[in-house]
Amino acid sequence: MPVRAMRDSSLIFENQFSHNPINMIKAIKALCLVLLITFVACKNESGSKLQTAESNGYSYEYMENDPLNVRIYTLKNGLKVYLSKYGASPRIQTNIAVKAGGKNDPATNTGLAHYLEHIMFKGTADFGTINWEKESVLLDSIEHMFMHYGTLTDSAQRAAYYKQIDQVSNEAAKYAIANEYDKMVGEIGAQGTNAYTTEDRTVYVNDIPANQVENWLQIEGNRFKKIVPRLFHTELEAVYEEKNRSLDNDYWKTYEAFYQAIFQKHQYGTQTVIGTIAHLKNPSITEIKNYFDKYYRPNNVAICMSGDLDFDKTIALIDKNFGDWQPNDQIPAWTRIEETALAAPVAKEVYGPDAEWIQMGFRFNGTSSEDAQLLRLTDMILANSKAGLIDINLKQAQKVIEPTSYVDYLNDYSIHTFSARPREGQSLEQVRDLMLEQIEHVKKGEFEDWLIEAVINDLKKSEIRNSEFNGSRANDLVMAFTN
Repeated sequence: MPVRAMRDSSLIFENQFSHNPINMIKAIKALCLVLLITFVACKNESGSKLQTAESNGYSYEYMENDPLNVRIYTLKNGLKVYLSKYGASPRIQTNIAVKAGGKNDPATNTGLAHYLEHIMFKGTADFGTINWEKESVLLDSIEHMFMHYGTLTDSAQRAAYYKQIDQVSNEAAKYAIANEYDKMVGEIGAQGTNAYTTEDRTVYVNDIPANQVENWLQIEGNRFKKIVPRLFHTELEAVYEEKNRSLDNDYWKTYEAFYQAIFQKHQYGTQTVIGTIAHLKNPSITEIKNYFDKYYRPNNVAICMSGDLDFDKTIALIDKNFGDWQPNDQIPAWTRIEETALAAPVAKEVYGPDAEWIQMGFRFNGTSSEDAQLLRLTDMILANSKAGLIDINLKQAQKVIEPTSYVDYLNDYSIHTFSARPREGQSLEQVRDLMLEQIEHVKKGEFEDWLIEAVINDLKKSEIRNSEFNGSRANDLVMAFTN
């Protein structure tokens, strides 16, 4: 059903937590009602400092009384290595994090980071091919053919030339060994082999047996030093189909409209990780290589490992396999694009076959800010599945359908998002007002005194539970590096 536009004026909130005003405001209404605010929090200086030590010829940093027992190394080429020892089982979670994601795509070639992630599983000059010398000639031809294809505008000419690309791609595919990377890591016992690309980072994931560290590092050390756009043609079709599916998905369409409205300048809203149709139709292998050469360098990457590892042996093996990786001293420093407050609410409507709902959100500073800590507490006060204000006042009271809230923690900004569906006969404006009413309760301190303590205890329990899983521990290391 179509979602109707809201009729609302600017709203002013006050910060009950830091005793400073919340700078305001902006709203998106209808299916995407976005209320944009900036949270000004008091600054607290942490007394914790990194300590330095040395072992087996490698210096490292660490925190005293660190429950994750992490050592942070920096190799001579700038590669960061985060090692966390946890011997609950004879396995190690490995995450290789690149400090670049969709927001680093050039505006003229969006989707590069995500597509490169796919290409990274296609092998190198040393594996994934039965004859690199012959295959490489064809791959070079395909790259130049795609460059020419991008210059064509006539649909008939494009279709005819794409058939030529098909022919050369099919010839090149005869030399490719499909999925050899997956087979290689599978043979050493790797599990959960995967990768993901977000706006801020790209991460490559494996869970390996503790006695296979050296073999795994040999494979990864080879794969990260040079990109080979093998099977580019078929992988492009897979990514394009992924994009097509998103165009038919109401939730994905809502997500895009939501972020386009809340970020009118920043890349979080002006482009998407998967890229635009126009850019996917005119792929550039050359631009993907340029992205790889710029960002996939040791001084922009961290190897994060948690599990049954030996610190000294592991760092020595990493140095052996990654130490000759050449850095890029010209990686541009990231500068956050500053969003300005909107003078009035902005309405967005998304149409589709699904039942109507409302989505609204508040913009705050990014993951590393004090806003993020306050958001975590605030969100749990509002919705924690059991005793939050939204849980009790709206869900359990059955005033709206599926009310929820969550925080999307991004490096440059965070978004506190609220959504709900109307009951029969209920308008979206009424749903909006009920959700905003819960925020007013928090602003005025109208909730039980025990709730904050209960939320904090629940967060502590969650952290303790997460520290018992190598996947969670390694992810914490990734976030520490990429934030």
